[in-house]
Amino acid sequence: MSDCPHLPPKPPSRAGRVSLRQYTKLFRKDILSAQPARLYRAWMAEFRTPFFRSYLCNDPELIDLVLKGRPDDFPKSDRIREGLALLLGNSVFITNGETWKRQRRIIDPAFEGGRLREIYPAMWQAGMAAVKRLAPLADGKPVEIEIQTSHAAADVIFRTLFSIPIEHKVAGAVFERFRDHQRAQPVVNLGALLPLPKWFPRFHSRQTRETARDIRALITQLTTERMEQIKAGSAPDDLATKIMTTEDPETGKRFDTQEMVDQVAIFFLAGHETSASALAWALYLLALNPEWQDRVAQEAEAAIDPEKIYFSTMSKLNLSRDVFREALRLYPPVPMMVREAACPEEFRARKVKKGSQIVLSPWHAHRHERLWDRPDEFDPERFSTPEGKESMRVAYYPFSSGQRVCPGSAFAMIEGPLILSLMVRAYRFELVKDRPAMPVAHLTVRGKDGIWLRLTPRSAH
Repeated sequence: MSDCPHLPPKPPSRAGRVSLRQYTKLFRKDILSAQPARLYRAWMAEFRTPFFRSYLCNDPELIDLVLKGRPDDFPKSDRIREGLALLLGNSVFITNGETWKRQRRIIDPAFEGGRLREIYPAMWQAGMAAVKRLAPLADGKPVEIEIQTSHAAADVIFRTLFSIPIEHKVAGAVFERFRDHQRAQPVVNLGALLPLPKWFPRFHSRQTRETARDIRALITQLTTERMEQIKAGSAPDDLATKIMTTEDPETGKRFDTQEMVDQVAIFFLAGHETSASALAWALYLLALNPEWQDRVAQEAEAAIDPEKIYFSTMSKLNLSRDVFREALRLYPPVPMMVREAACPEEFRARKVKKGSQIVLSPWHAHRHERLWDRPDEFDPERFSTPEGKESMRVAYYPFSSGQRVCPGSAFAMIEGPLILSLMVRAYRFELVKDRPAMPVAHLTVRGKDGIWLRLTPRSAH
């Protein structure tokens, strides 16, 4: 049983029915609080507009059907592309069909188990660098921790992908412009809500367009330089080199520079933005539950030798892994996934027309009152109980599931617990009473006004 003194923060649900205009206004403020409370109990909900119908599915059988049973019949919706195409181009995150399958054939080998062992030292170095950066801030004054976890996660991406630290001029510039891009709320645009014809202009903000252009220009610079290094035989053996030298086993072709820019953009978005969100919430949850924080710190102290980089250390960080899993359950970085019905369907005796939007919501499934015991409580031990394991099997998918599962999911489950352990081993994290965190969702689930914590040194680390 959880012995947490307070429930983790949860956004308020909207009251009753609203018009499309009201919903659009609420959606622009926060995707989560725009939804009704009944979604935490319902197996399915239908949302009708004059333009389209959408069906939010919490029924485990429907989730399984869409993600695993017949995924090709439920491709990614263009609603997602509308918000992210300026940055992601034609990346694996938003493509469908044969294009997507070809991209995954080239990308997946880079994230196999053996490769993760090889890039582990780069993750370790990023984690140690993050601990060092926190030292001047560990004076008991409030610290906005999301900025720090974003910095750490971006460092991991650049070290593992391009063998450069976040202090590198181009890496730092990408990081700063991406923060500007996130603040521009690229997903919140008219095209993400309405099925606009292709000729209709897309109303992205000026900041969204400018930041996406700048980020892609910087990534193009890194990718072009790497292409030249590969040709010269001087490229480091990192993720970028692996992906750029992998041939599609069916066509024998590799990614060209432009295709690689698209993929690097999504690696940065998925690998940096989502990891930063999960890590920040994990630290907040440990601050909310100091007894759990002490347990994680004790585990880390026993398992980690700061002078030795052993991949086997990960097998000893079990408490940290369960805390990170629980953070992903309570605050899944990508709270909703939108698919589209490619043909007429019937869901729970209800006719679903071709072209309807199928919304899968990890946020609601992970907190569903009929699928989880004490769904709103923080309890990392739930994953070791028979009930928790069953709930995890049918209603836990922070990285999606099936053939479209995030290729970096195993990467994230090393990075998250490792950096969490390194940070908690070095510092004690405490709540800032007058600055409570409240989750909101735009690009990912973040704190409405940031996530503020106080840091103090735990020992002489």
